[in-house]
Amino acid sequence: MYRPTILTAGPNAKNTNRGIVRSLFFLLISGLILSPVQAFAEKINDIRLWRSPDKTRLVFDITGDVRHSQFFLDKPDRLVLDIHDTTKSSLVISPSLTNTPIKKVRYGVRNKKDLRIVLDLKEKLTSKSFLLKPNATYGYRLVVDLFDEEEEKQQAVIRPIAPPSANRDIVVAIDAGHGGEDPGAKAYGGGHEKAVTLKIAKELAALLRKEKGFKPVLVRTGDYYIPLRQRTKIARKAEADLFVSVHADAFRDFRANGASVFALSRGGATSETARWLAQKENSSDQIGGEGGISLSDKDDILAGVLLDLSMTSTLSSSLEVGDMVLKNIGGINRLHKKNVEQAGFAVLKSPDIPSILVETGFISNPKESRKLKSRNHQRSMARQIFKGVKSYFVKKPPPDSLIAKLKKQGKVNTRPDRYVIRAGDTLSEIASKFEISLTSLKRVNRIGRADRIRTGQVLVIPN
Repeated sequence: MYRPTILTAGPNAKNTNRGIVRSLFFLLISGLILSPVQAFAEKINDIRLWRSPDKTRLVFDITGDVRHSQFFLDKPDRLVLDIHDTTKSSLVISPSLTNTPIKKVRYGVRNKKDLRIVLDLKEKLTSKSFLLKPNATYGYRLVVDLFDEEEEKQQAVIRPIAPPSANRDIVVAIDAGHGGEDPGAKAYGGGHEKAVTLKIAKELAALLRKEKGFKPVLVRTGDYYIPLRQRTKIARKAEADLFVSVHADAFRDFRANGASVFALSRGGATSETARWLAQKENSSDQIGGEGGISLSDKDDILAGVLLDLSMTSTLSSSLEVGDMVLKNIGGINRLHKKNVEQAGFAVLKSPDIPSILVETGFISNPKESRKLKSRNHQRSMARQIFKGVKSYFVKKPPPDSLIAKLKKQGKVNTRPDRYVIRAGDTLSEIASKFEISLTSLKRVNRIGRADRIRTGQVLVIPN
């Protein structure tokens, strides 16, 4: 039964009445404060913008799950975005709109409880928007992709397929891991994985560009995000002979260190570390993406056989080139594992392109973080990856490539110029492996009868 609050009189009336008045005042103020929160259930706390070759991506950081809708207006061109039961923090600063199709970003309130965002555009565009759930780095995000109309028209043009030409360059697709709103691992002492991987990838591309018979293709050329499956699509469109994805490890224990090379696993991962890393890297696709190779025009049995044959051959090549890259990296960096590891990384799942993922070191380790952020070490790491890639293709060049022609003419060195001694190696085994005499190996490296070799020692392999 409801009983109204009544002010009383008597010996303790003053204190009692004062308490009642305070309670009523508190309830009144609470109502005034809470009512706007009830009207606006969620809030935008930040807005970020990323520009890539084919689109502009806007990311709104939101405190929770929201409903939204979008529509275009013309004369002038605008994109209107309505976010239900949401308001904008006064601390939100609009990002730079330089080199984007957006003139201005405006905000307003609709129906007293919805946030309306108007993007004034320089031209007609197409758009896609979607909400992303929280991940390890960010909370809820509303993503708006504005696609360049010109780029879409270019993609729609059907180009005649040119016949394969002899003496072609070997194409290496270089994928700098992460990018844009996916920063990757946080570096010890500041910075992020995405910046380190892009710098190493560009150094590797520069080395391949200078090498006769090779052509590099950078999957990501700047600080923007590309879905994992889209990365392999870019490699396939470039008709790549090899896909190299560059990353930097991180682990909760900052003492973890060493570089690794991975190929795809068709069963289980080869170690707990491999399982953990694959899960971490693959979770990047929470940013959004789609792709993959299509066998929709084949029946189930034929598709299965084709994929199995292709994957068996591709995986064998991936392990072989991965081993050569790992051995070269071991010449300048401690290795986390001495063999190529295998795990289910999404970017390695191309049945038709040999693919490796290079973890260049632990960016969470103080010592390795300093090295990975150093220009000299980035160049050294790129050079060792380059040497491994070159060694593989000199040994097994595509038949229609210029390297195959030069090899046939005896104009390329078919052996690597350096070898890093590993635990258990003997000079006679190394000589046999590279098909050279033990005498010439000792002579070139000035190794006498009484001299001992040591793990980590670099040997010159004579031509």
